[in-house]
Amino acid sequence: MYLNYFGLDEAPFSLTPDPDFYYGCPGHQRALDVLATALESGEGIIKITGEVGTGKTLLCRKLLENLRPTHQTAYLPNPLLGPVELHRAIAEEIVAGAVHAGATMHDLQKLIQQRALELYREGRKVVVCIDEAQAMSDVSLEALRLLSNLETEKRKLLQIILFAQPELDVRLEQTMLRQLRQRISFAHHLVPLNRDGVHDYINHRVLIAGRRDGALFTTPAMDAVVRASKGVPRLVNILCHKALLDCFRQNDRTVDRRHVIAAVRDTSEVQNPFQWKLSPGLFWGIALVTLVELVLIVVLLKNNL
Repeated sequence: MYLNYFGLDEAPFSLTPDPDFYYGCPGHQRALDVLATALESGEGIIKITGEVGTGKTLLCRKLLENLRPTHQTAYLPNPLLGPVELHRAIAEEIVAGAVHAGATMHDLQKLIQQRALELYREGRKVVVCIDEAQAMSDVSLEALRLLSNLETEKRKLLQIILFAQPELDVRLEQTMLRQLRQRISFAHHLVPLNRDGVHDYINHRVLIAGRRDGALFTTPAMDAVVRASKGVPRLVNILCHKALLDCFRQNDRTVDRRHVIAAVRDTSEVQNPFQWKLSPGLFWGIALVTLVELVLIVVLLKNNL
């Protein structure tokens, strides 16, 4: 591919959420601060929301990386689990002992509670992270709330973090989920990057990937990425990768605006902001001028007759 050509050790814009490439933009750093505060205070359920592609999964993996020395973590990337499967997955993740095929939800909850108590005596906390939580069923969300009831006289035995798209907030407005909604003590919403954030994000990933020979993207190129991606990190990655491919194919050494425009044209996930479009105001303005010209022509013809 283009790695050697651009002096890179690895692909800088892979879509795989790699904590090594984590960029601590202000929004994500605030989210980590919220999570650190909530976990330190022993809160039971925490919610992190964000639109598609804003970096929720990478944030989750960065958090897990930070927690592993002092916490027992459980990461559930698949939200399409029934209540029993949910308990089973958590029990397996926290190494709660042998989980028999026919174990009931009650059996699994006892295993989870016993293991959480063991870890509590060792001074370790249990943190359960669930990705794409907006896709969980109502009964599984309710089962999760009941799991959050496991506690000692001093604090919760399980701390649960929901990473989700904003659709989860809509679902939590349902009457049947009001108890879960009331249990969420901390929440944070991730927003897209601004112009400076996108520029720093691109340069950060290029640097982590091994680039040492100066800037790889020009300022106009990065501005074009900002405009097309609207600051969504996943779209930034897609556009930058395709722009690098186009730059490589043309034997250029630096990514410029034209390479990004080529990438935009090749990406169905973004609307092309570089195409000339006739706005409604301009359309009616042209129509009015044309109408006036026609009226004048008719008047002149009548006068000549």
